[in-house]
Amino acid sequence: MFIGLGSINASICVYIENRPPLEQYHQLDHMLRLQYGDIEFIAKQTGNHWRKIFNVYAKLLYEYSNRGYSSWQQLRDEYLLQDNSDECLLFTQPHLACDDDLKTRQNIHIIMGKTYATKLGLSTKCHWINKDFAINKAQRMIICPYFDYRQLSNVKISQLVDLISRLKN
Repeated sequence: MFIGLGSINASICVYIENRPPLEQYHQLDHMLRLQYGDIEFIAKQTGNHWRKIFNVYAKLLYEYSNRGYSSWQQLRDEYLLQDNSDECLLFTQPHLACDDDLKTRQNIHIIMGKTYATKLGLSTKCHWINKDFAINKAQRMIICPYFDYRQLSNVKISQLVDLISRLKN
């Protein structure tokens, strides 16, 4: 069972340890596609932490494929984790050996944060490229810094895009 935001058919699955601190997300027990304005609402209600997560996710997707949007902000507001998106933000732990619920074994799994990956026992199952990034090609998994401007800077977003591209090919 997968619980999170975005598409159950996502090709890019990002795993995060926490949820937005709002009642409707703590009670969530399924995949929920966001609606236009939901990201702005979450950011206003929860503060800078979740705004940064969504902004970094949008920057990552925009650099990977702008999908015809003129800016990462437009992609965030009109696409990220919504009806037409091809990504998800999962609050459940990765089930890398059995992705049947996600409909495809071609997914890219991104674990947000070395601390979370270590807690899950995944950091030892990856090849560490440097202190920030690890990869497991067989599982199509990447461990990266937390989605925060200081931890996942624009330069590191470019490195993550390169790793995603390598796994996609």
